[in-house]
Amino acid sequence: MIKGLLIDIGGVLYNGDKVIDGAIEAVNELKKEFKIRFLSNSSRNTPKNIFIKLQKFGFDVEKDEIFTALSAAKRFLEFNSSTAYIIATDEAKTYFEDLKGDLNYVLVCDAYKNFTYDALNEGFRLLEDGKGFIATNKNRYFKDGDRLSLDAGGFVKCLEYASGKSAKILGKPNCEFFSLAIKDMGLDKSEVLMVGDDIESDILGAKACMIKTVMVKTGKFKESDLLKGKPDYLIDSISALPGLIKKL
Repeated sequence: MIKGLLIDIGGVLYNGDKVIDGAIEAVNELKKEFKIRFLSNSSRNTPKNIFIKLQKFGFDVEKDEIFTALSAAKRFLEFNSSTAYIIATDEAKTYFEDLKGDLNYVLVCDAYKNFTYDALNEGFRLLEDGKGFIATNKNRYFKDGDRLSLDAGGFVKCLEYASGKSAKILGKPNCEFFSLAIKDMGLDKSEVLMVGDDIESDILGAKACMIKTVMVKTGKFKESDLLKGKPDYLIDSISALPGLIKKL
């Protein structure tokens, strides 16, 4: 019995500045029956601004339904009573301003144009000095309008190569990320479907955590993705999700 949905945001609900056809109507229908957490590995924007963007698009969402890689990173630092040297956009950095504690980590987010030599080199030096290494995600790219753009993964790899340290990934496909979102709904993973467009972070990540998956053919989806692994269900877009669930 499906009681909850983990729904990726970018590429599933919208592409760039365009809402996926039927997405608003599908979300409205799904919210009548299911608990939902809207997930994003995006770490350029704060959860609050993602919430505002979804509302402006016309989606009926609540602030506490948004769970992002930044949310997971902040919880991690709070739990460890630590602050971090943060490579991120100026907006994302504001999300961590109220943290207190010793500087114990280097945190890499999707910093966009803040991925400068100076920023990466300072992160490298801190890693060499013994700081821990965490990152919001290791995605290679994301759908940016009609084209793909570099995500944080390449820059995380750069620091891993230079420092010899492996980053702890706090966003998708980390099982802890999925578990926190499911726990937030008060459900078990057997009662949840993960809906996404990213074969690695959304689909294979959730399957590795024993969560059933639905892949949509919007966003960054490519037919060649299916050579890497198979989702439990494949649909054209989120507009087909209510109909799929009725058949399960």
